[in-house]
Amino acid sequence: MDSRVSAVVLAGGRARRMGGEDKGLVALAGQPMIAHVLAAITPQVHAVAINANRNAAAYRRLGHTVLADPLADFQGPLAGMAAGLDWCPTPLLATLPCDGPLIPAEYIARLADSLGDGDMAVAHDGDRLQPVHALLRRECLPSLRDFLAGGGRKIDRWYASCDMRRADFSDARACFENINTPEQQAAMSTRLQGQPE
Repeated sequence: MDSRVSAVVLAGGRARRMGGEDKGLVALAGQPMIAHVLAAITPQVHAVAINANRNAAAYRRLGHTVLADPLADFQGPLAGMAAGLDWCPTPLLATLPCDGPLIPAEYIARLADSLGDGDMAVAHDGDRLQPVHALLRRECLPSLRDFLAGGGRKIDRWYASCDMRRADFSDARACFENINTPEQQAAMSTRLQGQPE
């Protein structure tokens, strides 16, 4: 466990491609989808919160603090990151989505090793950034608040205004496999249960 790091699991979206279901609570291999992410990240950090804009009581039953976006109408992952930074009890905050259950045991260590004296470290899969897989300094909150207050919603534009470092995850690309459709949900359930697809 890295005592300098807390984590927020982002589950605040509309999940349109999943028929509007609250994606974090959709069943995956016998558990809510987000439970797989929580099980992977909790041993790696000091504290964990869930960013959710619906079904707060159901998320609270998973045993973690639940944070709503500071902005109305599902304003995207930056709003969830702002909620996480505002809550964060440690110097660093890791962010990750609720729909990617294959989080490696060294997730936090890889991000932290790449941070150096930068504002943030963002995972890179060898081809492109994976922008919601990030480690942010708590001091980034004023900059993010200003960006959101100015109408900014594009995560890459905010990162471009900061001192961003890349964390190499090119040999761990599976951790970026996420679930956006019922078909992907079924395939991942089969995989997690160790059955041939």
